[in-house]
Amino acid sequence: MIDFRYHLVSLISVFLALAVGIALGAGPLKETIGDTLTGQVDQLRTEKDELRTQLDETSGDLADARAFVDASGSALLDGALEERRVAVVALGDVPEAERTAVDDRLAQSGAEVTAHVALTDAWFDPDLRSYRNALVGLVLENLDPAPADDATLDEQLAQALVQGLTGADPASPDALTADAANVLAILSEGDNPMITLADPVTTGADAVVVLAVPVEPASAGTAATPTTEADAASTDAHVAVLRAAQEQSEGSVLVDGPRGAGSLVDVVLADEALASRLATVSGAELVTGQVTVPLALAARISGTIGHYGFGDDETPLPAAVTLPPVDRTPVVDPEQGTGDPTSAATTPAGTGG
Repeated sequence: MIDFRYHLVSLISVFLALAVGIALGAGPLKETIGDTLTGQVDQLRTEKDELRTQLDETSGDLADARAFVDASGSALLDGALEERRVAVVALGDVPEAERTAVDDRLAQSGAEVTAHVALTDAWFDPDLRSYRNALVGLVLENLDPAPADDATLDEQLAQALVQGLTGADPASPDALTADAANVLAILSEGDNPMITLADPVTTGADAVVVLAVPVEPASAGTAATPTTEADAASTDAHVAVLRAAQEQSEGSVLVDGPRGAGSLVDVVLADEALASRLATVSGAELVTGQVTVPLALAARISGTIGHYGFGDDETPLPAAVTLPPVDRTPVVDPEQGTGDPTSAATTPAGTGG
């Protein structure tokens, strides 16, 4: 049994140890401990100042590199897409700064942007599948060539969109065909429009740039968000647009933001069949990626398939190519005689018919 003397000895031991510690800290060990702590603080302060200096120098170097790429962009791009007509399709809410930067680089390359299109949620929303099934019946009669018999709903809609954007009238190459105009009208109107058009589309495109919605990278230690039915549906629908853009135009390129989980470039590169047919550019939020877009599109039109960026399975820049001049000579339908080919009746986009 513990008695009072045990408690008394324990208390005396505690106070004695405390007194010895105070005495040593205030006496012979005072200078040693103080000097040690002061030295450690000084060392940490010096290391912090050195790291700050290195960070400032690195930031300056990166700013200089960005400025150089930006300034050299016009020289790199001059004539790369001379007289090519390009439709820009955003697969959703792409940041305005990125869209504007891509437009500027296309202009520097000599291309003419004929359309700015953005897909709405109705394009892939699982709850609107019945609506899309009804809508596709309206557009199929305007398509030539028609989708394959085994084409999925996503593939049918994607082919309709691309034909609407690229449907130049052979007899009047500066105008859309009536069928193409009808397709775009059907897709952009109604209670649940499938697309939005920044401006009326009046001219058919030669090639297509597809802008993916950049995915925000997950924070360190944060669990990845589980894939939902809507996510899977949107990925399937977006891949269908990519394939249709390549198959029904001179060439196309997918432009995406940072690589990472959910990146559409990652989806393409993970599929050998897609990677062998589709050209991609990542890092579109950076000036390097933006300058690469016209070069990648020119390379794809010439027949070169590449994946450009600074991630795995990518190269920084495509090889330079020279595209042949565009031939827009009107083609006369023999059944319509040999009169003035530009007199063929056409219906501009947005007028119906």
